Amino acid sequence: MAERVALSSMLAKSQSDLPGKRMKDSYVEVYLPLGSEPQLREKYLTFHNTVRFGRILEDLDSLAVLISYSHTYNPALKRSPLSIVTALVDRIDMRQHIIYPDCDIKFTGHVTWVGKTSIEAKMHMSQYQDGAYTPILDATFVMVARDPENKRAAFVNPLKPDGVEEENLFQEGEANKSRRVELSTVSLLKVAPTDEERKIVHSLFLNTLDTKTVSFRSRVLPSSSVWMEDAKLKGLEICHPQERNIFNRIFGGFLMRKAYELGWANACSYGGCRPNLVAVDDILFQKPVEIGSLLLLSSQVCYTTGKHIQVRVHSEVFDPLTQQHNTTNIFHYTFVSDRDVPNIIPKTYGGEPACTHKALS
Repeated sequence: MAERVALSSMLAKSQSDLPGKRMKDSYVEVYLPLGSEPQLREKYLTFHNTVRFGRILEDLDSLAVLISYSHTYNPALKRSPLSIVTALVDRIDMRQHIIYPDCDIKFTGHVTWVGKTSIEAKMHMSQYQDGAYTPILDATFVMVARDPENKRAAFVNPLKPDGVEEENLFQEGEANKSRRVELSTVSLLKVAPTDEERKIVHSLFLNTLDTKTVSFRSRVLPSSSVWMEDAKLKGLEICHPQERNIFNRIFGGFLMRKAYELGWANACSYGGCRPNLVAVDDILFQKPVEIGSLLLLSSQVCYTTGKHIQVRVHSEVFDPLTQQHNTTNIFHYTFVSDRDVPNIIPKTYGGEPACTHKALS
């Protein structure tokens, strides 16, 4: 730690002190040789003979960090003074549901937008099939730069788009930032539901009233439906040093893998069959997780339509000595089943706005 504290003198006093970088300066291409190195498959293999997507999430997180360090690389310094951590996973879109365990995988990516202290990295994953690489997924991560002790924000190199295509990517990054700011201001924990959301909430409530008693306390579950409170699955992880990063905190990819696997298990249990991932979005890293923490994971089916299931996973750390709970992460996963799934029905106000808000967003 003392060595990292000494790196503080290498930090830029302002962003203008740093040279501009191009998108190609941070371009990274990495191969995962599942096909050519069979001994590697064991780590990635599920009992269904498919690839563990939680492992892919870990790899994407590591790649986003590598891309960010490539963007901020200074050849005159022997070490980077920056601590780059994951702020959020903006979105991951699946372009193909099946990932084969015996075919090589290629990851590519580069920086597409930067703020003063934040970096947006876009990544693509493809798999070698029938003599060519087939697109599997597209991912957008937002990383933040911190000082060597990870205590305060640090400046990153500005980005200089070169050409129309890069300018469009940069403007898309600006739009993504504006969207995130707007969504944070309309959180249901801060403002009331909109008129449209209120109507949906009221309709959901009316559909569950017992027509015989017409009482607020008498609720009836519609056919082919499940109460939201009955669609939960929880887990506990003890955070051992094995999963730490270079900053002596728990690796963000590990948290994403554990949350994904719990969310998948809940979707599988709810739908009654193995679901496929469609998208990952709104993964917000609110606080770092310390080594030795008791990590409590709680998954909840929060929205369904047809064959689709949306699962929210809430992650918090529990200190058994102080009895305090602190939220660290919130994850959202969308799965698709091979059959229609029951409708999820909220029973309380806390469930109804969450359900309708995600459905309308």
